[in-house]
Amino acid sequence: MAMAAQWLTKSMIYSFRLEGRLRFSFPTTAKTLEGRFILSTTRRRRLFWGSNDCQIRNSSCSSNNNKSYLELSDEELMKQCEMDTFKSSGPGGQHRNKRESAVRLKHLPTGVLAQAAEDRSQHMNRESALSRLRTLIALKVRNSVNLDEYSPPQELLQILPLKSTIRPSDIGPQIGPKNPKFALGMQALLDLIVAVEGSVSEAAKFIGLSTGALSRLILSDDALRKAVNDLRTVKGMKPLK
Repeated sequence: MAMAAQWLTKSMIYSFRLEGRLRFSFPTTAKTLEGRFILSTTRRRRLFWGSNDCQIRNSSCSSNNNKSYLELSDEELMKQCEMDTFKSSGPGGQHRNKRESAVRLKHLPTGVLAQAAEDRSQHMNRESALSRLRTLIALKVRNSVNLDEYSPPQELLQILPLKSTIRPSDIGPQIGPKNPKFALGMQALLDLIVAVEGSVSEAAKFIGLSTGALSRLILSDDALRKAVNDLRTVKGMKPLK
């Protein structure tokens, strides 16, 4: 381990896939950097070398030019996934699926799982699983929000109704749940709602909508509605209907 430490530089970033404690000694500074880290099968952590110490943080964005996971192309996102194929338990008869055409994707940085098995084509199932993975990342992966300096990101503005008082006129038509870009806006909206601890009325103030208008936006998508209501239930609030 001492020999390996000699070629480590402070500017390099390493990902470790093990559990326990590592101890690194640097003779030039007579200091020891000691890092504790635990990595489960569903979460990746990165070790960042600083000037005097090391910090361990959960990955919240991709390593591809600091894009968020949902901003990655399908090809880039697939490179972060582990793909399994399996036989689906479809209907019997001569058209029964005898090949492993069902697809399961595991997004390694976050541990989010998505699968598709409704088509007899593995290619089509992979596309469906990847689309579902984007939605699940939007629902499950949160980004921190500073309410004191909050400014709605463009992806959130795009899913807001035209009646929003902060929505720019040149941002284009409202994006609905069937648009592939809706997942980006949904993630940003959930980040805000989590930051205000589930209060729809408080979130509405930040995006120039009435409480009723924001409630209707949330209720327009079943997955978004469920995510918000799950949070409100935890906070002791009534679900939206």
